[in-house]
Amino acid sequence: MDTFLYQQTRIADTFAEAFPVVGTRILITAETPYWAEQAGREVTGNATSVIACDVEAAIERPLSPDESPDGRPGVSVMMFAFDLKSLQKGVVNRIGQNVLTCPTTACYNGLTDFDPEKALSVGGQLRYFGDGYQSSKKLGNRRFWRIPVMEGEFLCEDEFGTSKGVGGGNLILCGESSSAALHAAEQAVEAIRQVPDVILPFPGGVVRSGSKVGSQYSGLKASTNEAYCPTLIPRVKTELPEGTNSVLELVLDGLSEAAVAKGMQAGLKAAADCEGLTLITAGNYGGKLGPHLFHLRELVAG
Repeated sequence: MDTFLYQQTRIADTFAEAFPVVGTRILITAETPYWAEQAGREVTGNATSVIACDVEAAIERPLSPDESPDGRPGVSVMMFAFDLKSLQKGVVNRIGQNVLTCPTTACYNGLTDFDPEKALSVGGQLRYFGDGYQSSKKLGNRRFWRIPVMEGEFLCEDEFGTSKGVGGGNLILCGESSSAALHAAEQAVEAIRQVPDVILPFPGGVVRSGSKVGSQYSGLKASTNEAYCPTLIPRVKTELPEGTNSVLELVLDGLSEAAVAKGMQAGLKAAADCEGLTLITAGNYGGKLGPHLFHLRELVAG
């Protein structure tokens, strides 16, 4: 494997391979930051990978009252799926079960520049929960639904915009120890979360169970990536350099190729500045998985 030195860390001269997805941004507000965060955490639960989840989702960032649509604290959430139909179903189900149910919340479209033909019907679907007692109000070209609930009412925008996005940007951090790999991953996550239009859908932004496509067991779509498992080095053809004892992966989804590139660049540079890494590399399938290729050498140079 060809590598080059950046800061104090060896970087594989390779690329991360990502694929097209469809995404949306949801703005959730509430009476207090606590309840906005609770709704954000619940609505993004079990949303790490479309391998086995309906969507990939995460909180993008908190919103101050000055930034939110109704002058209350909130959170910005992004969700991604392979197609509009899947995204529509996942977004409506999740908002209905996890935001409508949460005290004091309201929910708004977070994408203003979008194709109306590709919008998601959200409030327009959830309004039926009002059982005929719901009402609507139009402000400019935006319609909002007021759905009565026991606590008061749930306000939800009628349509949510969508955008072509990029899923599966990634970095693989190989460490001399578990603590070294985890520290580098945490620093990378912190840096990536400063980049707009990007999310990290896995727990805390970090994946310890990187996967490959397929399995020796029929019917299993994905299984452990043995080439990157340190405990299997004596038994398999490994991709890990000598001295590697722990590997963690970061997976990024974004609303554009540029956003994912900026996120990967920020994470790569932050991780490379940490001690105890034997290599930073990325996962790809030789360009056969998707059209978006993020070369680590170019990210470092940018």
